[in-house]
Amino acid sequence: MTRAQVKLLTRQGCGLCTQMYERLAVLAAELGFDLSSIDVDAAAAAGETALRAEFGDRLPVVLLDGREHSYWNLDEERLRADITNR
Repeated sequence: MTRAQVKLLTRQGCGLCTQMYERLAVLAAELGFDLSSIDVDAAAAAGETALRAEFGDRLPVVLLDGREHSYWNLDEERLRADITNR
């Protein structure tokens, strides 16, 4: 089975985004998923505008295997269950 892919959508200066990334990093080590982050404004400046258009008004956003999982606040209990049961 492949490892779960968790992406955190962020933007520069977002304190909540930083806090969520730090918590996700701890969970990644514990639960064994791959974690990455994407700055939606930097992606838009590089020509990839879709993420900012869809998610830019509710950052941070957690994507699990490419699908929206939670936003603004980490639903840790649900994330644990979804990764364990995938």
